Amino acid sequence: MMKPENVMLSDDGKSVVIIDQTQLPNRTVHLTLTTPGEFYEAIYELKVRGAPAIGICAGMGLYVIANGFEETEEEHFLTKLHNVSVYLNSSRPTAVNLKHALDRVENAAHTEKGNGTAAMLAAMRKECIAIQDEDIAMCRAISEYGLTLVKDGDGILTHCNAGPLATSCYGTGLGTLLLGKEKGYTFHAYTDETRPLLQGARLTAYELDKAGIDVTLICDNMASIVMKQGKINACFVGCDRVAANGDTANKIGTSGVAVLAKHYGIPFYVFCPSSTIDMNCMTGADIEIEERQPDEIKTKFFAEPVAPASVKAYNPAFDVTDAELITAIITEKGICRYPYTDSLAALFRGE
Repeated sequence: MMKPENVMLSDDGKSVVIIDQTQLPNRTVHLTLTTPGEFYEAIYELKVRGAPAIGICAGMGLYVIANGFEETEEEHFLTKLHNVSVYLNSSRPTAVNLKHALDRVENAAHTEKGNGTAAMLAAMRKECIAIQDEDIAMCRAISEYGLTLVKDGDGILTHCNAGPLATSCYGTGLGTLLLGKEKGYTFHAYTDETRPLLQGARLTAYELDKAGIDVTLICDNMASIVMKQGKINACFVGCDRVAANGDTANKIGTSGVAVLAKHYGIPFYVFCPSSTIDMNCMTGADIEIEERQPDEIKTKFFAEPVAPASVKAYNPAFDVTDAELITAIITEKGICRYPYTDSLAALFRGE
């Protein structure tokens, strides 16, 4: 089994070590996180990013922070724990994995109520490690299902980053490409740079190139021409939340790729663990969309501003792709197809 390198719990349970994704691809920098503020900043500033990865990091972070509590009285311990969980969850509101992981680790503490805070901490440690182990297994299963949808030699368009950096090991949206490489497949990836934070250029191109996969970087507005030229056989994306009807929130620009794919008759596939599916969220209209600072558009990655300081900038981090545009949603439990109101519900029923 591959070993995660992007998010690692220290042996003594007093810190979490992450790869600072804002420094890639030019530098590989490891950060050691110990305090609530450090975890919040790492998630908000995208030093750790990707829906599964931020869930893993936050779950481990909640345990690390609680491990430093001085409270030995259970009620005080649990109250403080909950407050930290709420604080960490506020760092990025769109990805459901964040709250899901925090809730699991917090609930693990509650299962040991009456047995003392040491037992609570032991249960929390076990749970946050289980979240990462489960993600590794899920990514492998998702990747295996993905290989049934493509053939050797296919051209694949990617948007944003859904590889090992964003998850554990294989990844979701990139997992099929990486697993396929191991099995002898040859794929040709066309990677959207993914403005304004360039996750495709900085991270996806980096991961695919490192794995020895043929990858060509393109600007976001070049997706249409490579589709029209017949270079794309399928589009692969991850996601941060799936509503019960199949509407899917992912990095800004994803819905535009889906519209183009529909026009050119190209399959558009969403890859995600089942924990990303929020059956309590009825449609994409119910998904809160994070809006980030305007300077990410106007100044980040540029030596000088690319727009006048007086000009406003609108910077939503995500958009919602309508269910009708999605060919299939690939999870570790199987492949779901439209209408997703039926297939996603069946997935959770184990059908």
